[in-house]
Amino acid sequence: MNAAAIILSGGKSSRMGTNKALLKINEKTNIERIADTLSRSFNDIILVTNHPEQYEFLGVKMVKDYYPNQGPLAGVHAGLSSSNFDTNFIVACDMPFVSVELAELLVTKSADYDAVIPIINGVQHPLFAVFNKRVLSGAAESIEAGRLRMKHLLDTLHVLYVTEKDLQECGSIDLERVFFNMNHPNEYEDAKKWAEADF
Repeated sequence: MNAAAIILSGGKSSRMGTNKALLKINEKTNIERIADTLSRSFNDIILVTNHPEQYEFLGVKMVKDYYPNQGPLAGVHAGLSSSNFDTNFIVACDMPFVSVELAELLVTKSADYDAVIPIINGVQHPLFAVFNKRVLSGAAESIEAGRLRMKHLLDTLHVLYVTEKDLQECGSIDLERVFFNMNHPNEYEDAKKWAEADF
């Protein structure tokens, strides 16, 4: 696929109490699950992290934030900066059930847009989304102006918002599971139970 996959692993994991990217689910770290899944379609996997020494075992390209401690928008900026592709699928490291089929579908819808953002149960998911590299300068401007929320950037872009109905082309994918965020210890326990049931 003529696109890169960018995984953001820059959060402090304060609610989890430990690095959620390195928590194990079915003997694989969460970050491995995501990278392995996406590598089925994306030739270029980029990990945004300010602690690359923790992730050398993945064997993927890594980049640090250009704007440290400025949140997910800075991670998006760093990933896009490092990408050799115009089209980039971006996902947070706290989504253990990422769907490569859904990522592919978002990429196919992205041709004329700066970004493709899913809206699931009325909630926007800019950290499971597609961004064109041309938004890089806008991301930098937004960060430098102190507008750090993803919404601040999206308000300046030509965005395609897709809902559950638009994603039905992927068949019987469990959207609740794909868009599940693992932030608290009880959610980690839920993720392990789900994964064990699939095993």
